Amino acid sequence: MSRWRYLAQRIAMSVPVVFSVITFLFLVLRLGPLDPIAARLGQNAQGANVQRLREEIGLDDPLWEQFADYLVETVTFSGESWVVRNGTDVSDMLLEVAGPTIWLGVWAIVLPLFIGLPLGFYAGLHPNSASDIMANVTGIIWRSMPNFWLAVLALAFLRSTGNGSGPFGFDWYTFGPTTQSAVGTPNLDFATIGDVFGAPMLTGMDWSAFFVDVKLILPAAIILGSSSMAAELRLGRTAVLENVNSNYVETAKAKGLKGRTIVWKHVFRNALIPLVPIVTNEAFILIGGSVIMEQIFNINGLGRMYFRAIQTADVPLAGSIVFLFTVIIIFLNILQDILYTIIDPRVGYDQ
Repeated sequence: MSRWRYLAQRIAMSVPVVFSVITFLFLVLRLGPLDPIAARLGQNAQGANVQRLREEIGLDDPLWEQFADYLVETVTFSGESWVVRNGTDVSDMLLEVAGPTIWLGVWAIVLPLFIGLPLGFYAGLHPNSASDIMANVTGIIWRSMPNFWLAVLALAFLRSTGNGSGPFGFDWYTFGPTTQSAVGTPNLDFATIGDVFGAPMLTGMDWSAFFVDVKLILPAAIILGSSSMAAELRLGRTAVLENVNSNYVETAKAKGLKGRTIVWKHVFRNALIPLVPIVTNEAFILIGGSVIMEQIFNINGLGRMYFRAIQTADVPLAGSIVFLFTVIIIFLNILQDILYTIIDPRVGYDQ
């Protein structure tokens, strides 16, 4: 089977999944106890205002007609918010808050990859050493602590360091780029995009603004990626240990290959195979975890907007965000399968 045919089949198989997810959300919001009318007009609203609003957003239409409109608006991002920002296009709202969520997600994925995996590989290459024991104990403790609890503790600690009252005179607000708050939404205006030969390209970079945005998102990103970091550390160590003691490594040593060649060409590459689904599955958790982190750290992103949409039964907005998250997860699943075939040539598209 060719790669393109496999990709087409996976996309076709994903259509029922997407349909089921957004249908379930519609049923929960429309048939559940949440009332968008009460969210906009108040719990005690009644009379002509209530009826007028019901007609305006289509709640008096037949349920199948409401679902058809919801389905089209969700897939095309053409709906309008009912409650969160009454009458505002959903597409405009998503574009406004997508940047901070992407910024948070990138750092929450990059930090575990470039910290957790190298530490796990190092521990696997030096089993039962002091560094290995420390890495294992740290990973277990870090993994056992809930993200939301760590976020509250981290935020309380950062705020307590004002005016140099932290340990050894540490002050988060003046450490590195100066910031006025430990929480908030990054501006993300550090890059200048210009027209180069008719195409938008990066033409300038404000590094001071860049590091301010990194500092502002760093606590939330570290907490959000902490469980992933601990999991990748422990699984990376196990994967390396399994490959270091394998027969093909012993054969490579018998052939006289250098230790560095054996580690990079044989051990690390084969150790990555069981880690591919782990890394992608952690990315799924990050999508859901962003809802909590954005709420605690006051980041105006997709997660926080989704939380508000669910609270107020804003069906068009909540449906569009869930559709977007579902598409991202399906894309990561397909990417996972493709990465398998690249890392392990024994795996083909027919398997």
